[in-house]
Amino acid sequence: MSSNVNIPQSSVTAPTPQNTPLTNAPITQHLSRPTVPDIQESGEDDEEEPASPSAGKSGNVGQAGVSGLGPSQQAILSQLVQGRLSSLVGKSSGYIESLPVEVKRNITALKGVQVDFTKIQKEHKKEVLELERKFAARYAPLFDRRREITLGHSAPTSAEIAAGEEESRKDDGEDYTPLPAPAAGTLSTNLTKENPGAGIPEFWLTALRNHIGLADLITERDADALKHLVDIRVSYLPEKEGDAAMGFKLTFFFSPNDFFTNETLTKSYIYRDELGYEGDFVYERAVGSEINWKDEKDLTKSFEIKKQRNKNTNRTRLIRKAHPTDSFFNFFSPPIPPSEDALENGEVDEEELEDLEERLELDYQIGEDLKERVIPRAVDWFTGKALEYEDIDMGDEDEFDDEDLEEDSDEEEEDDDEVGHRH
Repeated sequence: MSSNVNIPQSSVTAPTPQNTPLTNAPITQHLSRPTVPDIQESGEDDEEEPASPSAGKSGNVGQAGVSGLGPSQQAILSQLVQGRLSSLVGKSSGYIESLPVEVKRNITALKGVQVDFTKIQKEHKKEVLELERKFAARYAPLFDRRREITLGHSAPTSAEIAAGEEESRKDDGEDYTPLPAPAAGTLSTNLTKENPGAGIPEFWLTALRNHIGLADLITERDADALKHLVDIRVSYLPEKEGDAAMGFKLTFFFSPNDFFTNETLTKSYIYRDELGYEGDFVYERAVGSEINWKDEKDLTKSFEIKKQRNKNTNRTRLIRKAHPTDSFFNFFSPPIPPSEDALENGEVDEEELEDLEERLELDYQIGEDLKERVIPRAVDWFTGKALEYEDIDMGDEDEFDDEDLEEDSDEEEEDDDEVGHRH
């Protein structure tokens, strides 16, 4: 069991990753946000209607006018108002412009001071990366030991079991259940790679499936391949002197299987040499390794067999068409951000950019979660202990009962009918 260390929380919907603020994601700055029209603009071309009897002399709509709207109309009105208010966020109130020139010069000087701060902050973040690289080397023997135990290549020591039990006792308190003693002669000894013990079957598949974001990516077809996943490691870029790229690389190790010939699959996340507004490096791109699929075993494609008839000879033949399909292994073919030229020339429309941004954010978040949470605490994800530290919003189902919901639905339908008759 794990210790009560607060694992960083993330949204189920995989928000912007930890070191990629939304406003600094690779393509966000090029997106144009939809604007909500002024509520008054929608009626400019219509004939002016007489004032409501409930309106005061000033022409303001009374409470009765609003309450007379149906639930659906009130919801639309609320959205319009919220959209109008949100469009004002970040706009100047005129205060800065009204200040004396001397004060404006002081404000500009502070921006210059902040430039120097950002330069030092960048050095700080680079040193943090080097520190992570240094400690990764110290973690490596522990992860080697984890791999030996999960694969059954080595039996756990008495000291390791005792430390694990002590941690479980702290975690579970009164609910702690002591580890049962094994029956005499049932434990395997002298375990090796050639003479493995039980290990922990499907350790990594189970750990990944207990992560909500990753579970959504894993299909039943994927599970058969991921049963052969024996380890996941993180390393830091650059891997050798002279390389300019900064970032990290995830390496997935597989035992021989019926799906692909690769012994390892990798995914590298590369940072830009710049910081986002919140002071973290911004992602530039992700690069995955090519999967060498065995014949007819590509899990990222579904195959369809169709009959074709020759118009001249009337003979038929069978053709096999491949179609992209959902798969965890699409993770190794990450979305590619459009080039600056393509964005400037308007070669990518807004809907495509929004979809691409969501996919990039999800991809970066999955990479961060694997690096920061799943790999370091894999046993907690295997047991499900890590889920106790997840911020999962399931909603409060006790607030309503079925009868109340049905009554609300009936009332809304009646209101909609009335609106329809009026129009």
